[in-house]
Amino acid sequence: MTHSLAARSHATQAKRTAPTAGTGRYPQALLHHIVAPALRVPEAAAASVFAAARQRGPIARDVIAQVTGLSIATVNRQVTALLDARLLRERADLAVSGAIGRPRVPVEVNHEPFLTLGVHIGARTTSIVATDLLGRTLDVVETPTPRGVQAGALDAIAGSARRYLSRWHRRRPLWAGVAAGGVVDSTTGYLDHPRLGWSDAPVGPVLAESLGLPVSIASHVDAMAGAELLLGVRRPPGRTSTSLYVYARETVGYALAIGGQVHSPTSGPGTIAALPAQSELLGGSGELESTVSDEAVLVAARKARIIPADGPASTVTAVLRAARQGNEQAAALVAERARVLGEAVALLRDMLNPDDLVVGGQAFTEYPEGMSTVESAFAARSVLPHRDIRVTAFGNRVQEAGAGIVSLGGLYADPIGAMRRAQSRRPEVSA
Repeated sequence: MTHSLAARSHATQAKRTAPTAGTGRYPQALLHHIVAPALRVPEAAAASVFAAARQRGPIARDVIAQVTGLSIATVNRQVTALLDARLLRERADLAVSGAIGRPRVPVEVNHEPFLTLGVHIGARTTSIVATDLLGRTLDVVETPTPRGVQAGALDAIAGSARRYLSRWHRRRPLWAGVAAGGVVDSTTGYLDHPRLGWSDAPVGPVLAESLGLPVSIASHVDAMAGAELLLGVRRPPGRTSTSLYVYARETVGYALAIGGQVHSPTSGPGTIAALPAQSELLGGSGELESTVSDEAVLVAARKARIIPADGPASTVTAVLRAARQGNEQAAALVAERARVLGEAVALLRDMLNPDDLVVGGQAFTEYPEGMSTVESAFAARSVLPHRDIRVTAFGNRVQEAGAGIVSLGGLYADPIGAMRRAQSRRPEVSA
């Protein structure tokens, strides 16, 4: 974030949190329903018990005590509270034969009555996703990101989300989460997004008012790193471990998780868009984003007449299809993108030297054949000892996974408190 943008962000903070914040449409009471996202491994007792049930359920109380390190008395108290909140349910049908008493009855997440709503606002496409309490995607729809006047675009997104929720008659929505590019103020839910022409956009307040739900908003790359941390890893990270997440599609970005928490600076995420990158084949301005973005690939492919200048066949998917079908120019183009990305990942790795290295975004996942080129370029460019590159667990679904975890993070970090907050906002969603 530039100094001028940071200064403007601080200057508008008082305006946003005034009794009639922003344009005067959003009172202070509404801003109380904007909740900073919790992109971290849960530590509180109730959260640890809920996590054990989510990851291992159905699970008995004594097993929960073993995997969490909590006393059986603490586990029993937290299980009772989570049952009362309807977040857990008992499975008496799975009780150990001959066992006596409720503590021997396994519990599991009561996921069927609830959902959370995620919204990923991309430069070109907006995804709206329903997620259950286990972090599984129930359904997702995609629409073009609205253009034009900021207020109209926000109203259009909120209207789409509201109509989408009206379809879910048997599940109660608990929370909404937004993942977006640009600079996010997670405390107030406002967003600066230069690529969309949005400045001080009240994304969180607009959705909170429209949906009647608590709303969290996060940088989209932070959100994807959070999904990897909370839903994609095989084992919990150590207290001192670090993980670097690198994203590339239409934009490029990175996020760093430290000790089980995504590092989210108050001044907004850092940027790698202007990292030096040179490619005669891809063109660009000598900077990473303009060299490896989808748009850069399209411009180069059109120039080489791999795809038409416009029309429905003028897409990145068409370029990748041509590469797979043996078009040498198309294959060279996507291989060059992979090379530039591999060298950029190596530069970041050498600067930060994380314990774990993850890449995501369609620039990596939509053409998995290119990962060997990414890895070769990474190995040749890095000056540190060998480090494996792990591809995101979510493949081409990484945007929806990021939006989903922003909507679930508060529940995972403080399940009882999150349910109380959700119950204080009774959505009345209609088509």
